[in-house]
Amino acid sequence: EVRLFAPLQPYLPAGATGDSASLDMPPGSTVGQVLAALRIPTDLPCLTVVIGRDAAPAHVLAPGDEVAMFPPLSGGA
Repeated sequence: EVRLFAPLQPYLPAGATGDSASLDMPPGSTVGQVLAALRIPTDLPCLTVVIGRDAAPAHVLAPGDEVAMFPPLSGGA
């Protein structure tokens, strides 16, 4: 399952519901391979979280992992 927020939503595949979609990836796939499958440009800044934890592109996914990607946050006081 992948969830894309804000300016990343246009990269969801056809048939996506809301901000999420289910992807069938081969065993041993990485976060980077998910980014490539969704055609998200490598120079587009985004934060990637897998099951609530920061994940690098080399992070290997397990069956059932939820990948969430969103633009970097800024602001605050």
